[in-house]
Amino acid sequence: MSLPDFEFVRPRTLDEAVGTLVRFGADAQMVAGGTDLYPSMKQGLFAPRVLVDIKALRGLDELRFDPDGGIVIGALDRISGLAASRALAEHFPVLAEAARGIASPLLRNMGTVGGNLCLDTRCLYYNQSEFWREALGGCLKKQGELCHVAPGGRFCWAVYSGDLAPALMVLSARVTLAGPRGERTIPLDEFYVNDGIVRLAKGHEEIVTRVTVPAASSGWRGTYKKHRIRRSIDYPLAGVAAAMRVDGSGRCLEARLAVTAANPAPRLVAAAEALRGRTFDAQLVEEIAHEAIRTAKPLHTSASTPEYRRQIIRVFVRRALRELWL
Repeated sequence: MSLPDFEFVRPRTLDEAVGTLVRFGADAQMVAGGTDLYPSMKQGLFAPRVLVDIKALRGLDELRFDPDGGIVIGALDRISGLAASRALAEHFPVLAEAARGIASPLLRNMGTVGGNLCLDTRCLYYNQSEFWREALGGCLKKQGELCHVAPGGRFCWAVYSGDLAPALMVLSARVTLAGPRGERTIPLDEFYVNDGIVRLAKGHEEIVTRVTVPAASSGWRGTYKKHRIRRSIDYPLAGVAAAMRVDGSGRCLEARLAVTAANPAPRLVAAAEALRGRTFDAQLVEEIAHEAIRTAKPLHTSASTPEYRRQIIRVFVRRALRELWL
């Protein structure tokens, strides 16, 4: 498979990049690392007339710790930079672990934080060659009117399969976007729309510029668990991020859980609030793991069955909480 023809534009400033996206509208698409976009273009999932390369934009590749203990991560910061940061591993271990587990060293060197946060949703019936999709009559997300995952409805269940988002969500991260109307910042969990087609609460002309993690999340214990078929290449088929603050007596002061690769959007597990003020309790851990499955509700969107992914999520939550608590 080869790439379709397109015009390549490389703006020098953020304003110029936004203006280019406004000028070309739906005919334009952003690219930075391209590790997800280019393969998708080869599959005929995207055919932009203009590719707007934002790699050269200055100031978007920072990884800066604020004096108060928070952190600012530029959208163009390489995933390999997060994975290699000792300071990040010390203060925000869940994020460092998630970054280290993404794809392969080559792809981590190419891939950017912003790109990972803005990944297209994935599905067994969508991420195929154009010939394969046409033989099936397309799907609701591309070239068709039927969702093969849930044929009885008009909702796309393609899943978000990024690793950084759940890790950042349990750290209460916020994402900043720049667009024709200026700059705005929102909580990262509000950045995702639970719809396999719409995906993001982001205008087409908006560009993710940075992610900020508050100082209050520094020093939390954290871990990230994920299931994939091929360790060095594949997107997660199920992932769990966990962060916890524990006092000297082993009492949980605060805990957060998030699941990814099971729904159109990564999701926080509200049941984790029940851990606050408690000491380790195996039965409580099992209850939280069960609620995580209810939050995730994976469907047949990948090579792993929904039943298997549910059990994987249960096991990951159990392992993560025991690891952080004991």
